[in-house]
Amino acid sequence: MSYLQLQGVEKVFGEVRVIKGVDLKIEKGEFVVFVGPSGCGKSTLLRMIAGLTEIDTGKLVLDGRDITRLPSSKRDLAMVFQSYALYPHMSVFDNMSFALRLANVDKAVIQQKVGRAAEILNLTKYLDRTPRELSGGQRQRVAIGRAIVRAPKVFLFDEPLSNLDAALRGQTRVEIAKLHRDLGATTIYVTHDQVEAMTLADRVVVLRDGEIEQVGSPLELYDRPANQFVAQFIGMPQMNIIDTAALPAVNSAVGNGAGHDGFVGVRPENVLVRPAGTGQLAGSVELVESLGSNTLIHAKVAGAGPEGVQKGVQIVAAQNTRTRLRPGDPIGLDIVPSSFHLFNRQGQTVARAR
Repeated sequence: MSYLQLQGVEKVFGEVRVIKGVDLKIEKGEFVVFVGPSGCGKSTLLRMIAGLTEIDTGKLVLDGRDITRLPSSKRDLAMVFQSYALYPHMSVFDNMSFALRLANVDKAVIQQKVGRAAEILNLTKYLDRTPRELSGGQRQRVAIGRAIVRAPKVFLFDEPLSNLDAALRGQTRVEIAKLHRDLGATTIYVTHDQVEAMTLADRVVVLRDGEIEQVGSPLELYDRPANQFVAQFIGMPQMNIIDTAALPAVNSAVGNGAGHDGFVGVRPENVLVRPAGTGQLAGSVELVESLGSNTLIHAKVAGAGPEGVQKGVQIVAAQNTRTRLRPGDPIGLDIVPSSFHLFNRQGQTVARAR
């Protein structure tokens, strides 16, 4: 039996079904990330697991025990919020030990647990400070430490890095990954940032409109997306999605002849820039993004018919070398063989390259 099971879980607000019969099994020690666009229901689903939002239909089972109707304080879960939720007048030590003191845990045990958590999170020298004397990253680590001292069965993270700047997000993401590895704790993590999902997760759960689109390891979702939505959501920069009606030549470029009526998906790293007059597709440079270690080249390829020629089809190529190309330069494009995905008009995967 799986460690944590969601069985037909639903949530309705008024006449709107926000969570639509979610079934999910999470194993002990797994790091599972819920990811999806804003409004997809990922935070609501996490709050339902935590007991902060009531489950209307379905069942939640943790370690063989039905906890569907238990209050959050009885579920043996610990949640880390986006907003830190620290008591401003309390020291770091008091914030981290608050739940243990409420439970009348022995003072020596509290000292030992808080000291250990502070050591893990590099907070030992800040235990006497108040939250206002800490940086945003340090406050988030205090919130994580408060969860650690409770030794819960499952850690729940609700977009914990969204209030941090880019540098701190990267640093704290690494710390969370190390923390999970050291503690071996079961973790559910909510984010809208697919980079966090790809780098942290054992398995990623992609949500859209209250339903699960696909579950799998980060690379499974990247290499074998179930549909166009997952294909475009996972990966940065996004997969190129090319309408075969607007650019019929793309079928020949991927070696599919002229038989596919739908969409062709190609990752930017599988689009190769060639000199003008060569390559399978002819286009021109619209924008060059030089990122230091790699370069993104946004190209426009003339499409079918007067409207297609005028508007053009946008294709992004990613390369790990620098370029002298400038906007307006003519170029050719090749698509790496066996690197494409075919989607039908409904956005479902119908074929992928082997």
